[in-house]
Amino acid sequence: MTANTKITLTVLAVVAAVLTGLFVFARPNTPAPAAQPGPQGAPPTVPAEVLVRPDSHKLSTAPDGKVTVVEFADLECEVCGAVYPGVERLRAEYAGKVTFVLRYFPIPSHRNAELAARVVEAAGRQGKLEAMYQLMFETQREWGDQQTDHRATFLGFARRLGLDLPAFERDLDDPATQARVLADRKDGASIGVQGTPTFFVNGAKVTGRASYETLKAAIDAALAK
Repeated sequence: MTANTKITLTVLAVVAAVLTGLFVFARPNTPAPAAQPGPQGAPPTVPAEVLVRPDSHKLSTAPDGKVTVVEFADLECEVCGAVYPGVERLRAEYAGKVTFVLRYFPIPSHRNAELAARVVEAAGRQGKLEAMYQLMFETQREWGDQQTDHRATFLGFARRLGLDLPAFERDLDDPATQARVLADRKDGASIGVQGTPTFFVNGAKVTGRASYETLKAAIDAALAK
């Protein structure tokens, strides 16, 4: 074999290797399996065991369990605060007919969101979870959307509700309390929650603008089935 032949074969081998590499890297990634649609093309549903854990907080309970509304909420979120009166109205209108579940989803960019969720969770250990949840939204303009730590403000809320302050602070700072809040957020992220508020009715994500009317329509549709 002549020297020229050897050079030619070497060049051809290099070119072949380069072309093979380009082909491999140019191939599109294999797409992830698509979510399975519900019956007759309905939105995909999330497994109930992920949406409602044994320790999830039920603000209202329907004995028949036919319809369940789950909200992933950030207590500092202005949109959550805006839709809160509508949620309370729905809870009153559908009392005994619909279960409403609160899941924490504090947004990291909100300075007091995770702390507020821990406050609600700690109040729950003294039987005041719902009262603190309501107080948080009713006073949101006083402490929300600020870069100031509002622990002192929240301790004032605990006093207002007549909580045992030393016990409340211990629970507030208990690592288990933070873990409970973050477990909710992890569940939300695992099912595609990216912002708040995000609602699910019987496992189907409610789309469109979060409002009393949108939620009522989704609830009525679920009750009619």
